[in-house]
Amino acid sequence: MSNFGSDVEINSAAYLHPTALVYGKARIEKGASLWPYTVIRSEGQEVVVGEYTNIQDFCMLHEGSSTGTIIGSHCSITHHCIIHGCTIGDNCLIGINTTIMDGCVIGSNCIVAGHSFLKEGTIIPDNSIVMGTPGKVVRTQNNYVRCRLNAFLYYRNALAYARGEHREWATEECMEAVRLEIEKLTAEQTALENAT
Repeated sequence: MSNFGSDVEINSAAYLHPTALVYGKARIEKGASLWPYTVIRSEGQEVVVGEYTNIQDFCMLHEGSSTGTIIGSHCSITHHCIIHGCTIGDNCLIGINTTIMDGCVIGSNCIVAGHSFLKEGTIIPDNSIVMGTPGKVVRTQNNYVRCRLNAFLYYRNALAYARGEHREWATEECMEAVRLEIEKLTAEQTALENAT
């Protein structure tokens, strides 16, 4: 795995691809993964990648002029995203080639569609589906199960890659684990909804 600077804190990450580059003040939490050619830079603020969050191939995470980048737990930042000086809540899926700019705040359980552009200062409530340029909420629904499941799949994949195995998703064991995880997550979501 890559050697990062003294200001980079790695807390039991699941997998860090050797091509991942991390500079400045950054924290990668338990179970998180950095995939090929991800870049994280934080020269003046801080970048945090939450627990069990995956930063996929060719993503770039950077601070804003006065804001760090904070990504919650169980998120998927998919291929070719630019995440710049913003805050993303827990259980979010950010679609391929999306850009999220300085001062944006994305609530928990959100999906941002691929190729979206969220201009500076955009605020997105919990349980939103966002799309467009500029990105806008097009629907409200609880995306907890869908987003957590994607993060679960990437966590399993990260553990497999750390062992040198690259076909985790093709295994029967993985498919059975996914089935059980869907049941668990659906029960959790139902319990949360009944409690409110």
